[in-house]
Amino acid sequence: MKFTISSSALLSLLATTGKVISNKSSLPILEYFLMDLKDGVLTVTTSDLETTLIGSISVENVEQEGTIAAPAKLMLDSLKEFAEMPLTIEVNDTTWEIKITWTSGHLSIPGASAVSYPSVQAMGAESKVISLDVDTLINGISHTIFATADDELRPVMNGVYFDFQPETLTFVATDAHKLVKCTAEQSNDFAASFILPKKPSNLLRNLLAKEEEPVEVTFDAKNVTFALKNFKLVCRLIEGNYPNYNAVIPTANPNKVLVDRVEFLNGIKRVAVCSNPTTNLIRMDIADNRVNLTAQDIDFSVSANETISCSYEGQNVTIGFKSTFLVEILSNIDTPTVVVELADSTRAGVFKPVYDDKQSSESLMLLMPMMINA
Repeated sequence: MKFTISSSALLSLLATTGKVISNKSSLPILEYFLMDLKDGVLTVTTSDLETTLIGSISVENVEQEGTIAAPAKLMLDSLKEFAEMPLTIEVNDTTWEIKITWTSGHLSIPGASAVSYPSVQAMGAESKVISLDVDTLINGISHTIFATADDELRPVMNGVYFDFQPETLTFVATDAHKLVKCTAEQSNDFAASFILPKKPSNLLRNLLAKEEEPVEVTFDAKNVTFALKNFKLVCRLIEGNYPNYNAVIPTANPNKVLVDRVEFLNGIKRVAVCSNPTTNLIRMDIADNRVNLTAQDIDFSVSANETISCSYEGQNVTIGFKSTFLVEILSNIDTPTVVVELADSTRAGVFKPVYDDKQSSESLMLLMPMMINA
């Protein structure tokens, strides 16, 4: 194996695919890049057994094709020290030594045989294929991923739920305290669903930032593949039944608060400084077009209060929320104004962005209240 490639192009490819590699690999070979050069294309594969990312780049100067397992940390640490320049990479097929040569020097890295590298999971015969718009995927994942859980007892909550219906695609995430639901218009030939784990969700979101073309998604009962222009992400799905999310979203919320999102968010952050560090409780008294925010920590004799003007329809309501969850929810809404829909102090509050015109997608965020000690 011998070829010449731009140092920055190779580093970019390895740095992107290298994000899959786990610090606690169960197999030593998973700490390596699988590099395969064939037909003028260098393909780099990384895996942690659950998630596999395959990236490719065209190589013009190929003298000899081949396959090698290259140590990830050594390769990345070496390439980071190069300015933009051509590098010649040569692999000894007997000793697996990787030699990198440039105009003024060279270095040698010990590689390994690629024989033991795990193969990519094949799709089942009953797999479904659909093409998804990049913006739909980015918005759906970005707005929901923060609400996923880290719950070993309920693994189905540790990912983003994709719910395909004939006319819509709904993204859902919940940790039992907060829930986010984003629905986009999407024409599907089937009704199906899957749960994408948090790690590949984050990887996919980062990869999509540079994509423009629609993404082909293939999935069966156990695995899903996202085919992008230069990358292919294959991962094992979380198996299990996702909770009935529509059942927990309250429909009759007569009390509606229309408030400036940034002013509301900043007010909560200021008041939260004085909240009890164990509960992070913020009390809201809503009446007369005003939201009165209160937090206190009796143990340290600190308290804070702030009043924010709003447009309010409904009965006077007093309700408590965890400030850290409030900040997360308001930070993940991207409109200047937000509407908070409430029933009473014991039922969940529903947060919705307020748009000036009709949108092709809609989202809501739900937050369970906390008990207020009178």
